[in-house]
Amino acid sequence: MSWSPRHGLLTVDAITPAVLVLPGPVTRDEVPRLCADVRARLAATGGGVLVCDVAGLGQPGLATVDALARMELAARRMGGRIRLRGPAPPLRALLDLVGLRFELEGQSEEREPARGVEEAVEPGDPAV
Repeated sequence: MSWSPRHGLLTVDAITPAVLVLPGPVTRDEVPRLCADVRARLAATGGGVLVCDVAGLGQPGLATVDALARMELAARRMGGRIRLRGPAPPLRALLDLVGLRFELEGQSEEREPARGVEEAVEPGDPAV
């Protein structure tokens, strides 16, 4: 059997989010291209979540924070959002410092209980 690579964007099903890998330090010159990638991947998957793999970024700086903020804005304008995969503690601290909140891969959403956790009802608790 032979396999030939397809041209254009990858086709992904609705369950598997698209992944955008940031392999190294991000510069301000790359931000427009990254935002265009975010828009294209969300358009190809019909919106939803775009996973941004930031594990290989190295030492984060304000250019990284600016790029992530602009990418999140581009995703929100397309009706989607960005979920970070593998952020290092310095990047998480820097994002917290500037007040940017990103969903992290593996975290449960706000309205969902964590997996494997069941709420217990104590006898005598009032019904809600």
